[in-house]
Amino acid sequence: MREEYDFSKGVKNPYANNLKSKKVVTIRIEDETIDYFKNLAEEMKLPYQTLINLYLKDCVEQRRKLKMTW
Repeated sequence: MREEYDFSKGVKNPYANNLKSKKVVTIRIEDETIDYFKNLAEEMKLPYQTLINLYLKDCVEQRRKLKMTW
């Protein structure tokens, strides 16, 4: 690595404005659910939080609704 870098000719990332912002949230998720996503994420070589976000995003895009019976 160099001791100093010259950023005087740096260019702003043209895609930065298109990035979606993410919000930090705290939710309660059962251990077995987290373990499932962690194992799946490891297979897919993704961070598990990214995988959960992608799964939830897919649910939104597909307009999936949970079918619950009591």
